[in-house]
Amino acid sequence: MRLRTLLNGIGMYRSFGKRLFDIIFSLVGILVLIPLFCVVGIWIKLDSPGPVFFIQKRMGRGGRLFPLMKFRTMFTDSSKERLLFEPGRKNRITKAGGFLRWTKIDELPQLFNVLVGQMSFVGPRPEVPKYEAFYRGANAEVLSVRPGVTDLASIKYRHEEELLAQNNDPEKFYTEVILPDKLKINLEYVRGKISLMTDISAIGATVVRLKSKQGKD
Repeated sequence: MRLRTLLNGIGMYRSFGKRLFDIIFSLVGILVLIPLFCVVGIWIKLDSPGPVFFIQKRMGRGGRLFPLMKFRTMFTDSSKERLLFEPGRKNRITKAGGFLRWTKIDELPQLFNVLVGQMSFVGPRPEVPKYEAFYRGANAEVLSVRPGVTDLASIKYRHEEELLAQNNDPEKFYTEVILPDKLKINLEYVRGKISLMTDISAIGATVVRLKSKQGKD
């Protein structure tokens, strides 16, 4: 009886509770952070010419593309997907962008993606369409859920940029080593690890990771 109740609870969270959690906390987060959003937007405009937000197409649930939102951290002529794998190139990042990336404030606009149902707080991080081929066969199951602001794979690869920067062929290393492992982790999450406790743990681990990173710097 207890096992059945537990399984029913997991099913309810996956089908209903997870989305309710996302709506409530993304709305609260947006309302609380509106003053910060305004300050950051003004800073970005004063720091360099260009839009406040960087919008990039990513693969969402079912493989459908959606506009992922971030605060712009690069010069406008550098905000192109061709620069996705050019780790270590600091000249393309604005002064404001360096701080926003370091604190991860640049990711906060994704609260709007969560609120409208394009993303979840926790779920596989959405990839750019150029890697669509990796999401076929068994890996297609990763796209059966909403992508997340954070996930277990991101926590494991919290030093991903450093790993790529140390490799002579960053994109090859990403597609042959990092991405397959990320897909494996995400498949495990989608197939059996989706729960309120797992999501809260992932959010907590992400916060701890950010504090640890800033503490070292």
